[in-house]
Amino acid sequence: MNEGPRRSEMNLGMLCFIPAREMEARVMKAVIAAGFDDITLAQSRVFQRIGSAGTRVTDLAEQARVTKQTATFLIDQLEKAGYVERVPDPRDARARLVRIAARGRAAIEVAMEAEAEVQAEWTRHLGKRDADNLRRILTRLREIADPYR
Repeated sequence: MNEGPRRSEMNLGMLCFIPAREMEARVMKAVIAAGFDDITLAQSRVFQRIGSAGTRVTDLAEQARVTKQTATFLIDQLEKAGYVERVPDPRDARARLVRIAARGRAAIEVAMEAEAEVQAEWTRHLGKRDADNLRRILTRLREIADPYR
């Protein structure tokens, strides 16, 4: 009789979530320490989904899994703080895109440095081969888990 996974085993979702949460916390700590202390975790979760050419608020809301009203509120705050700007959508004169502003690009540089530090630490811990395998496996899992890939 197959009893399924033992209760003491964490499911794959949690095993992916825990390091993702740690990465997010360490990146936020670095960003705040670098003087970008007026950005919140909720704002960052919308901010990180902005594409290089800009993204509509409705798309940001969907990707961040928040309501359009929540995304609009968070984008308003980010805009007031100088992290983003709203620009006309060249494909639709009625629509606007949210685009990363100069201050946002500066915060991204800090975030990317922090991400690289964490990834290097994890690679040292796992070893290059296991870290590469983990990346390959998670990239493959993304094929069925990420509708925004």
